[in-house]
Amino acid sequence: MLIRFGYDITVHCERPTPMVCVMHIRPERTKDLMAPEQVLTTPEVPTHTYVDMFGNVCRRFTAPAGDFSIWADGTIADTGAYDPVLTNAREIPVPDLPDECLTFLVGSRYCETDTLSQTAWDLFEHVAPGWPRVQAICDYVHGHLTFGYENARATRTAKEAHEERVGVCRDYAHLAITFCRCMNIPARYVNGYLGDIGVPILDPMDFSAWMEVYLEGEWMTFDPRNNTPRIGRIKVAHGRDAADVPLINSFGAHILKSFRVWTYDVTGMA
Repeated sequence: MLIRFGYDITVHCERPTPMVCVMHIRPERTKDLMAPEQVLTTPEVPTHTYVDMFGNVCRRFTAPAGDFSIWADGTIADTGAYDPVLTNAREIPVPDLPDECLTFLVGSRYCETDTLSQTAWDLFEHVAPGWPRVQAICDYVHGHLTFGYENARATRTAKEAHEERVGVCRDYAHLAITFCRCMNIPARYVNGYLGDIGVPILDPMDFSAWMEVYLEGEWMTFDPRNNTPRIGRIKVAHGRDAADVPLINSFGAHILKSFRVWTYDVTGMA
């Protein structure tokens, strides 16, 4: 399967504003690209990329005063398979976890393990460990929160989402990640492209957030927002939570003027 993906974002700045964008696909997927991912800015400005502490590709530049657009487009080969479901995947005891997993066990900006720990143990202590426990967490979060773009708030934490019972995909991910960490299961926040392949058409298209959980010695995909296996995820970045992987991090004020994302199956198209 071939999937075309990309974005077109325009912001307005009153003065030249340094920015960092985290919107490239992860390095692990570059081998699947049919051609290098194209990135253009209007007006054209110098940019360069670097790799952050989590292995994400970041693009750094200074947006000039006025309207500024950044556009990207690419086509990637995908297996067309649904997210794997490995119901026998086991939890790894904390003493046996790799060192690099430990940072994904503790609290972070949006994931307050200290205030949700008792809630997590009350809800999930008696669920079979491993995949069944993580799936139970996803089932709970999926049923507990009501989705709606009108409910988006950039400062909402996992605890607030649990109390307010509303959110968008990042809130679903933050709450499920927090519960996993409270149960001593490493979990990390992921954003990327997820189109409407194999599901009813989604409108408007957007970047999506989900989580990866460390079971059976590898990172496995779980999606508490959709809570069903999907086709064609294209991972962009991962971190402790959304604070580590903002799409645009600006060192000064800007106004978002337009935002468009695309990801769709182009297999067989001329």
